[in-house]
Amino acid sequence: MNIKAAIEKIPGGMMVVPLVLGALVNTFAPQALQVGGFTTALFKNGAPALIGAFLLCMGAGIHIKAAPKSLLIGGGITFTKFVVAVALGYAVEKLFGAEGIWGLSSVAIIAAMSNTNGGLYAALAGEFGRDNEVGATPLMSLSDGPILTMIALGAAGMANIPVMSIVVVIIPMLIGMLLGNLDPQMRDFLSKGGPLLIPFFAFALGASIDLGMLIKGGLAGILLGVLTTLFGGFFNIKVDRLLGGTGIAGAAASSTAGNAVATPMAIAQADPTLGQVVAAATPLVATSVIVTAILTPVLTSWVAKRNQQTQAVAGE
Repeated sequence: MNIKAAIEKIPGGMMVVPLVLGALVNTFAPQALQVGGFTTALFKNGAPALIGAFLLCMGAGIHIKAAPKSLLIGGGITFTKFVVAVALGYAVEKLFGAEGIWGLSSVAIIAAMSNTNGGLYAALAGEFGRDNEVGATPLMSLSDGPILTMIALGAAGMANIPVMSIVVVIIPMLIGMLLGNLDPQMRDFLSKGGPLLIPFFAFALGASIDLGMLIKGGLAGILLGVLTTLFGGFFNIKVDRLLGGTGIAGAAASSTAGNAVATPMAIAQADPTLGQVVAAATPLVATSVIVTAILTPVLTSWVAKRNQQTQAVAGE
């Protein structure tokens, strides 16, 4: 059986297929992942450790000279996601009020579109990108949570910049970079391990997704996910290329992280008057997490293929 070849025919297949399988198991047979021992540790709770190992392996392939460009690309894309989310969210609120249009409120839009799934970004950058695009992963953690959303809604006083959430992403990559730059053989050994880890932590990420949220979010939630990946992704890719990137990082960052589902609740604690809006926003953001987990790998794969075609034409 050509299982690997069949999976790779799907855009971003090594990420998408295990992720969808994990979501299906978690939705229809969650008890199968709760048997304990190594099974639960790997397939249900393993994502943080596996992503940490992945970042170390990919960090080993990053040359020191690539670090400044990584910071530039990561910072530029994070800022772009924030600006686009705020502009669209405030435009909707100004035109249609706090409850928005078709159920899409400014809270839901900003919470979903300003947030990035760091694990998904790392996997896609590792599969399709270059060293400097993988190296942008720590900066993407700035938008992995409620901070930027709360700043956008004027509630920054209720939160602190999560310095440790950035540090814990940087440490494995720094260790990998140190080993890889000190010893070329270590770079070769470790960098080969990164792609191997992708399907494992993809399944674990999927095991935290409940597909039932698609029903609760409905068409409005699906639309929010499409806006996040395609509309937001358009600007991410443009800025990425303006900064000298290939567009891969911009496409790979066009997602909504799982912890964005908790963002509306954090906003409600900051401003209780938004309680009703927040209650309606939560399932929409959850749906966006699911939709972008599928669409973002497809978009990133498409950008990678376009780049290859362009390079092939230029080489003729």
